[in-house]
Amino acid sequence: MNRDIATVGRTKEILEKYGFSFKKSLGQNFLIDPNVLRKIVSFAELEPESGAIEIGPGIGALTENLARACEKVVAFEIDQRLLPILEDTLGDYQNIMIIHQDVLKADVGAVMREHFKEEQDVMVVANLPYYVTTPILMKLLHDQIPVRGFVVMMQKEVAERLAAEPGSKEYGSLSIAIQYYTVPEKVMIVPKSVFMPQPNVDSAVVRLTKRDHPPVEVTDEEFFFTVTKTAFAQRRKTLLNNLTSGLEKGKEKKEEIVAVLESVDIDPSRRGETLSIQEFAALANALYPLIAEK
Repeated sequence: MNRDIATVGRTKEILEKYGFSFKKSLGQNFLIDPNVLRKIVSFAELEPESGAIEIGPGIGALTENLARACEKVVAFEIDQRLLPILEDTLGDYQNIMIIHQDVLKADVGAVMREHFKEEQDVMVVANLPYYVTTPILMKLLHDQIPVRGFVVMMQKEVAERLAAEPGSKEYGSLSIAIQYYTVPEKVMIVPKSVFMPQPNVDSAVVRLTKRDHPPVEVTDEEFFFTVTKTAFAQRRKTLLNNLTSGLEKGKEKKEEIVAVLESVDIDPSRRGETLSIQEFAALANALYPLIAEK
């Protein structure tokens, strides 16, 4: 078996060989603990015939563990400087495809059709760059890519927001969006000491299992997410204040918004963080004819 990439010695050796320097703007923090990587892969519950999508493979530490566990790995890497390194470190694996593209601009569904079999079990498994964790997750969920779920590492405080319950300070529009599409579980805390360079905060691994159907029915998904975001625009403001200042023609329609809130048994003076996903769905569906329907 090949020597693991994710050891301090091997990582330093690779970085020195290529004169690689970390770019802060790309949120590059490489894992240097093989045990942590093996655990991350185990949470994905991959079969030998499964596929995996990775985002930001770095020098290939997680990629090689995925390649050992499943049939095919497709990894998106934005940093051109890493392509020759990956060619070197992962050269022995025939089941890895590195795509030099920003995943936020990629048609991931088309890439999957090209590289995976129809109906193949696929998981997204990644150590996500901190600064784009939320945009990446939201893009992949909105695009409805055909995966079983996600096992992703991120800043611990972001992980706490994904699984947060109503009424907690972590609960927000991100919690609702993630819980609309998936069932989130925080499966592991990863100390900052197992990264190079060492970040300022600890990380967490979250497993997001895709739901077959959202837990609520909404008239219009986009409008539902607009309402949840608006409700949290200024956390200290009441729901009514946020909706009137944030929704289109909200100020003109203040009285109608009050009537809608009362019609679905929501006190206008409540704050967004106290509403459950069911209450947000009822509210968005009741507001839709007033605000969004053309």
